[in-house]
Amino acid sequence: MSIYINTNITYSQRINLNLFNFFMAPHFHHFTFLPKTFLFTLLLLTCTQSLFTHDEECLSLYLFKQSFPHASFEAPGFRTFDSWRITNNASNDGSDCCLWDGVVCINEEEDGHVIGLDLSERFLRGHINSSSSLFNLVHLQTLNLAMNDFTESEIPSQISRLKQLRSLNLSDTGFSGQIPNEVSHLIQLSSLDLSWNPLKLQSPSLEKLVQNLTGLEELDLSGVDISSSLPRFLANFSSLRSIKLENCFLQNEFPVAILQLPKLKFLDVASNSYLTGFLPEFHNNSLLEYLILNSTGFSGIIPKSIVNLNRLISLNLRSCSFLGIIPGSLANLTQLTHLDLTLNEFTGVVPSLASLTKLTVLNLSGNNFEEGGLPDWLGKLTNLTTLILARMNLYGEIQPFLTNLTKLSRIWMGQNSLVGRIPSSFMNLTQLSNIDLSLNQLQGPISSSFSNFKSLQDLRLNDNNFSGKVELDWFIGLNKLEALIISHNKISFVATNNYTNGTLPELRMIDLESCNLKEYPTFLRFQHKLRFLFLSHNNIHGLIPEWSWINSQETLEMIDLSHNFITGFHQSHYFLPLVRLKLFIIGNNLLQGRLRIPPRTIEVYDVSNNYLEGEIPPLICELKSLRVLALSSNNITGILPPCFGSLSNSLFALDLSANNLQGTMMNSFTQDNQLKVIALSGNQFVGQVSKSLINCTHLEILSLGDNSFDDVFPFWLGNLVELQVLILRSNNFFGELQRLTTASSQFPKLRIIDLSNNGFSGQLPHKYFESWNAMKLVRVGQPSSMETRIKFQYYEEVVSYIITITYKSSKQQFHQILNLLVAIDLSCNKFEGEIPRSLQDLHRLQSLNLSNNHFTGHVLSSLGNLKNLESLDLSRNKLSGEIPQQMLQLDFLAVLNLSFNHLDGRIPQGPHFDTFDNNSYLGNLGLCGKPLSKECQHSKVSTPPQTSNMSESFFPSDRVDWIVIFCGLGSGLVIGIVFGNFLYARYSDWFIERFGMQKDKWVRPLSNRRRNQAL
Repeated sequence: MSIYINTNITYSQRINLNLFNFFMAPHFHHFTFLPKTFLFTLLLLTCTQSLFTHDEECLSLYLFKQSFPHASFEAPGFRTFDSWRITNNASNDGSDCCLWDGVVCINEEEDGHVIGLDLSERFLRGHINSSSSLFNLVHLQTLNLAMNDFTESEIPSQISRLKQLRSLNLSDTGFSGQIPNEVSHLIQLSSLDLSWNPLKLQSPSLEKLVQNLTGLEELDLSGVDISSSLPRFLANFSSLRSIKLENCFLQNEFPVAILQLPKLKFLDVASNSYLTGFLPEFHNNSLLEYLILNSTGFSGIIPKSIVNLNRLISLNLRSCSFLGIIPGSLANLTQLTHLDLTLNEFTGVVPSLASLTKLTVLNLSGNNFEEGGLPDWLGKLTNLTTLILARMNLYGEIQPFLTNLTKLSRIWMGQNSLVGRIPSSFMNLTQLSNIDLSLNQLQGPISSSFSNFKSLQDLRLNDNNFSGKVELDWFIGLNKLEALIISHNKISFVATNNYTNGTLPELRMIDLESCNLKEYPTFLRFQHKLRFLFLSHNNIHGLIPEWSWINSQETLEMIDLSHNFITGFHQSHYFLPLVRLKLFIIGNNLLQGRLRIPPRTIEVYDVSNNYLEGEIPPLICELKSLRVLALSSNNITGILPPCFGSLSNSLFALDLSANNLQGTMMNSFTQDNQLKVIALSGNQFVGQVSKSLINCTHLEILSLGDNSFDDVFPFWLGNLVELQVLILRSNNFFGELQRLTTASSQFPKLRIIDLSNNGFSGQLPHKYFESWNAMKLVRVGQPSSMETRIKFQYYEEVVSYIITITYKSSKQQFHQILNLLVAIDLSCNKFEGEIPRSLQDLHRLQSLNLSNNHFTGHVLSSLGNLKNLESLDLSRNKLSGEIPQQMLQLDFLAVLNLSFNHLDGRIPQGPHFDTFDNNSYLGNLGLCGKPLSKECQHSKVSTPPQTSNMSESFFPSDRVDWIVIFCGLGSGLVIGIVFGNFLYARYSDWFIERFGMQKDKWVRPLSNRRRNQAL
């Protein structure tokens, strides 16, 4: 007979084996009369057939501790596990885990089960998997592991063994992957917090996860990728007190009935931009205290019944789409401490909120309120610590009642129309830490009293009309100051050279743009924490000193030195020695030599408008984070490096225009790249347009003008649905504009096209204009410019685009491409045939230039429908016929050139046509009338005699010719001749005058109409 022993011991059996070793081994000699194998087997069978005992739970906790590296819990002040130990001495209290830090037992007796474990913020670091001894604590009711580091771990499915759990908190622990379905089996849960982890909730969905957790009181999944709608049945969970679902990619409409839950106190669905909804009518039995909807798609009005939320403490509607007036009933929410209505579409006047005396934070910025001064009721909110009133149409002076706000630490009133001086009373608010008065019209000197603001951290006075001197010495002693922004005023910044380490505050941001600096500021050599340095638009000459950023080499992220007279760098390094640099702008200077290579961290690199020479180094292809590269207007030569196309993986904007680059353009634009702008104009590129441009699906601007491209029209560019600006002027393009696919797919957003000075020929395909939809509908709303916003952690760089086109008969450079600008320039080609009638539908068109072609036929009368047209050039063609009277409807027409055609007839007379001189009509021999000296036949008009006699009264002026005919027919030829001679003798002058008037009828001028202000 043989005995088979199974050596595949389960995890629970291993636990029991360890228990045997810890608790039984010291006494094992008492049982020598029994076979050891029998005792071991008996112990295993006993333990696996029952729930874990208190000692077994203690051992499980001890093994859980052992699963983490010892170093992870030796952080200063966190000696959590000092009390976690097991000894062989039964009398030692250290063996009882109920006494361990973070452990809660059902009672203090020896057999009490572990029901609570709180190890939050204990610097635990490691992995938790399904084999963890933690899941042997089957009596746990609360488990809190929040704010530790279990990165690369997934929530183990074995969590389903903890069926008694009432509260589970795994927030901010680094758990990743899919939330396991087993969480939905914990039906006793009243509190579930999995927030701020890189988790997904797709299978199961949110609906399946919580549908059985009907006893939930608190739900926090903030930061979890839910990507679904919010289940409507949550409105039936009558125990819910708190719902936190911030930044969860929630979609569709918010179930408004959730706001009517009887016990709900806290609702936070912020930062879900695809979540829509509205505020319902509120009942007077609501317990709601926190309503946080910021950065969502909520819209509509604030109902007056919001007054029924009389327990409300915080209301945050920031960055939504609410509109209408703010109801006065809001002033009855006297428990409010935090009110944020920023960046909505509220109108009217802000009602008095003087009764909200508990407010500590008030933010009303970025709305469309009526213009007005600072409301005096602000002076009664004496508990305010934060007051933000930026961009809300404030005007007038800063009022002295602000000094009543003695607890104020932050005040932002930028982007308004505040005028006058900063009142002396404002200088009494010395407890302020953040001051933003930027982008107003304030004037006078900047007071030296800012030196008394010992708590000052951030001072922004930029873009005003301040004058006088600002001395750096004023800020000595302000040890908390981190940001000094006083740019774009009329001041002179003065700094002596008497500074040493420790004298000045350690600034993180310095913005001294347009501060009349004559040299590179020497005090920068003592800055060790500088991250943002902006010194553009000054008079800094010469070389950048070698010490310039040596102390901030490890911290500097952004530098703007543009629009100075800098000639180079003292350093001989080919690379910029700044290891964290993300933005470097040094355009519009006098830089010479080779192009320097920034660090691999660079995202915006602008050295345009300098005197750099040499070729583009291939090392620039290593800048994998580069998003904006601007090298325009230098003397850079050679061909593009073969690797250059790989930069399109990260680039948003590429500007190499106005250099001496040669060869063909790059042909390796990758699929799904992010490029929005490609500017290669003003070089010597040859060959064909790269067909890999078809991969640039985000492209908005393509500028290839002033090169030597030799190609037919790249019709396939019409499939780039985001393309708005196309410039191909002054190349060697040839042939007809053909090869249309479907008209609807050709250039749907195009609004500026310049094909001038090429060799295009044939007739213009009318279907092209039919598909240019962006030129048809008149734009409604505020004008904006084309730009790319590059967002950094604490800063946003706005990259505007510059184009040069012929506009109003002259070449103009636009530093901002407004969405109003719509232009077509097909001049200096070989186009023929009639002007396509489909042009009449391009109602947004402002400039049309078809000059220097071979167009025939008439000037389209339907061009009078283009009411926004400001410039029209049809000169040097073969157009014939009259100038249509409908052109008088072009109220905004400022430039008209119809010269050197075959036009004839009278020039229309009207308010705008009267302003055009002879040059508009030269070379048209058949034209007559003003402003030409050539008069039209029978064009002289004189005033009829003012005398009144019987004959004139008897023969009304418009019937004389009919009387003559009647008399001749009625009385015979003789009588007619005699009587006709009599009339002619008496009324000859008057007859000729009236006859001429009848032939040339007077055209009534149209009244002047103002331009639609929405354009």
